[in-house]
Amino acid sequence: MIHQNFLTDDLLSDEEIQQIHDTTMEIFEETGVEVHNDEALEVYADHGAKVEGEKVYFDEDLVKEYVSKAPSQFKLHARNPENTVTVGGDGAVLAPGYGAPWVTENGNNRDATYEDYVNFTKLASASDNLDVLGGVLVEPTDLSDEERHVKMFYAAAKNSDKPLMGSALGKKKARDVIKMSSMLQGEDEIIDDRAVVITLINSTSPLNYDDRMLQALMEHARYNQATVIASLIMAGSTGPITVAGTITLQNVEVLAGVIFSQMVNPGAPVVYGSASTIVDLNTGDLAVGGPEYAKFIGATAQLARSYGLPCRGGGSITDSLLVDGQAGYESMMMFNTTVNHGMDFVLHSAGLLKNYMAMSYEKFIMDDEILDMVNNYQQGLEVNEESIDKTAIQNVGHSGHYLKEPSTIRHMKDFRVPTLSNRKGFEVEGALTTAYERAHDICEETLEEFEPPELDSEIDKKLQDYMDQI
Repeated sequence: MIHQNFLTDDLLSDEEIQQIHDTTMEIFEETGVEVHNDEALEVYADHGAKVEGEKVYFDEDLVKEYVSKAPSQFKLHARNPENTVTVGGDGAVLAPGYGAPWVTENGNNRDATYEDYVNFTKLASASDNLDVLGGVLVEPTDLSDEERHVKMFYAAAKNSDKPLMGSALGKKKARDVIKMSSMLQGEDEIIDDRAVVITLINSTSPLNYDDRMLQALMEHARYNQATVIASLIMAGSTGPITVAGTITLQNVEVLAGVIFSQMVNPGAPVVYGSASTIVDLNTGDLAVGGPEYAKFIGATAQLARSYGLPCRGGGSITDSLLVDGQAGYESMMMFNTTVNHGMDFVLHSAGLLKNYMAMSYEKFIMDDEILDMVNNYQQGLEVNEESIDKTAIQNVGHSGHYLKEPSTIRHMKDFRVPTLSNRKGFEVEGALTTAYERAHDICEETLEEFEPPELDSEIDKKLQDYMDQI
């Protein structure tokens, strides 16, 4: 589904963007970025960066040269071609929650399991609003580290024919998922001519990249597979206390990753990503449900566009511990801000509570309703002779009603029908249920009735055989 973006007013002026860029270049030249991988250090040095020990420095000409090699948009291919999406196109590509170690049920947290992973995969597959799934939808703690990445990928491949996310946990795991993604497309050799998987690469703030992330980034770039290169900087903790300072630090970190990917393989698809926000110094926790986070969204989108890069950020996220009113209003604000500022790839679109830490089945259903509402709004308003309907206005005149007008019959199904929201009256039996209760029932019904898309039996066997070798 195309989720059309209506861009809101820019948050930053051209002069402010230039100031952030200029400061970024000064940090590149004077402070540098620490890179904890010998092969990566060689790549940087071989392509003109100054390397001293584990520190890498760039001048502005080198930054411009390699950032300009990254594509402004790219296709992310699904095994069902009808579900292939364009990242950096006319609308946002939406993915569900990512990375949560816990599942919340009635306010109680428990460790996420593989069963949870499969269930959330099914919900994401069944959604008409979510475009991409997989990756670490939740962290299945009941699987060993050696098998977790392939089991998660197989669950996503088996239960969905949408584009999939991969693994960023080192070279081998990245290669495993790229190989399985190629198998899913019906190929025996690793695909390197189009993106069939996307993964999330995170810097280690401040100003570091660790070994595993660099290995995964190299592997994806070599095979022309897509990466979201992102920072999760905590303003006041791992970054400056100010939003502007943390945005500048984030810019240094993300561009260092983008540059590296293009040194490995010019034209490799990348997304400029952000999960940065402030720390609430009263609690010591991340704060993703307030206006400061919305400012990170707007500034990130503008900076990415200034470099000609697709961007990632935002989502239906909240600080709330419960599926309650706070979760609703914060999630709606953040997702609406995300779309209105023109984010191209949106992780955390459905399911998350307590910033990035917990997934909830009921919250997933509530967020899917938010996505559908915002998507409907973003489709805009059609104004023409048919929709103005002067004939009906004149036929009804100064009294009467429009219920029997031909245009009413023609367009009576044009309006969105809510899945979760309650429009019943007080007098209707069973109407006084909470959104949480309704979401719980919808979730159970969706999982009970879910039927996975058909997967070719030979491809299925190859995927299973590959997993058995891990």
